[in-house]
Amino acid sequence: MSAEKSSLHTRNLHRDPYDFDRLISCVPELKQYVFTNSYQTVTINFSIPKAVKLLNKALLESFYHVKNWDIPENNLCPPIPGRADYVHYIADLLAEQQGGIPTGLKIRGLDIGVGANLVYPLIAHQSYGWEMLGTDINEESLKNARQILDHNPGLLSGIHLKQQSQPEYIFKNIINPEDRFIFSMCNPPFHDSEESAVKGNLRKTRNLNKSKISKPLLNFSGQQSELWCEGGELAFITKMIHESFLYRSQILWFTCLVSKKDNLYKLTTLLKKVKAIEFKTIDMAQGQKVSRILAWTFIPQQNRNDWF
Repeated sequence: MSAEKSSLHTRNLHRDPYDFDRLISCVPELKQYVFTNSYQTVTINFSIPKAVKLLNKALLESFYHVKNWDIPENNLCPPIPGRADYVHYIADLLAEQQGGIPTGLKIRGLDIGVGANLVYPLIAHQSYGWEMLGTDINEESLKNARQILDHNPGLLSGIHLKQQSQPEYIFKNIINPEDRFIFSMCNPPFHDSEESAVKGNLRKTRNLNKSKISKPLLNFSGQQSELWCEGGELAFITKMIHESFLYRSQILWFTCLVSKKDNLYKLTTLLKKVKAIEFKTIDMAQGQKVSRILAWTFIPQQNRNDWF
């Protein structure tokens, strides 16, 4: 087992090497992209966008029973194992309060920036039965997410979508006065400009191919709102923390991915300033890539059981 696979969460269904015979049986088109590399490992070329998309489609069908998953060429194609890790670590966070992982539709989660791929709600609902609301500022992304749900009518009772009509807000316009969510989750825009996103993509592509390429292959291509925003990750999460205070009685645990470790000090300092009652950093690692979840709450420990 590779280091990348073994470092995934213990409940992650993707810890073992990919069974490409099984995956090809779900998505036959994947076969043309599968080969045996110089290390005698059966794999795909992860710098080819089509190959990655077909792999995702096969993984979602094989492990999560999602039919006909697809995204437009210009939308973010997320790595399924890493996305699953975030969901499982949230489950652990909730289990700390309950003494076991709470399941079923009574657990409501909010995915900020669901994108066209709908991956977090799909994995969360299919793994734990949670009810998920996915939000996005991009109408076309939500249209594609709805098409995925239309192909999977059994998911319609557990996954819902809502457009954020004002991009300057995160929770406003989304959370109604009567709403309560057990958690929110977010994979924020990482880069602070399109130029930064393209440079980062070029570095990733070069690493995947271990060679110098003049033009990047956008294997993680995405809409502007998926990849960058003014001020980058730090500005986005800072805004989220400030706004979370206004909805502190309606979400038990706010969570967000933080890619840059250097941003943690400023973010945790801000959490103290807004008087978060508890916050924690949950480390995640997929091979050499290290990320972390920042989680915070304004609900006192003695009142948290009332949410379940």
